[in-house]
Amino acid sequence: MPRQLLRDGRIVADDWTYLTEAGNAAAPGSAHSSNAIILTFDQWLSDKPRWFAAPERLGVILSPIQKVEQLAPDLSRFDLVGADFPGPGEGRGYTQGRLLRERYGWRGELRATGYVRRDQVFFLARCGFNSFELPDGDLQVAAGALSTFTARYQPSNDLGLALKLQHR
Repeated sequence: MPRQLLRDGRIVADDWTYLTEAGNAAAPGSAHSSNAIILTFDQWLSDKPRWFAAPERLGVILSPIQKVEQLAPDLSRFDLVGADFPGPGEGRGYTQGRLLRERYGWRGELRATGYVRRDQVFFLARCGFNSFELPDGDLQVAAGALSTFTARYQPSNDLGLALKLQHR
């Protein structure tokens, strides 16, 4: 059964395959490769020419220690960029998401992976994330969390950069 996730406020089947899940069958251009492959940033860096030439849609996941600036020159090659949250105290992915949306104008799927829980979804969405990997038991409640609050008192990505610049 395919992995389920929360994307754009709906619970859907994930149409992406992690390279580590697919093994060698996901080698670029192979007959058995998925048409949408997610790489780690290190996998991307290890063989950029090969991945640039690959016919598949590509996604990449940044760990907290990796800088968005390192990925920026290659953003046009990706349909998905993700931020990994390895534990409950790790928040650098929020910043990675905002940088991707606001500084680099990223318009593709922005995914939160790893230790992501339903109580984080609302603020992650305000930072620009539109896709969330959650435990199956949290998906329904997390979908509701996107509309839990009606007032916002902190500036965030959901106001749009142009509006923020007018208030300065």
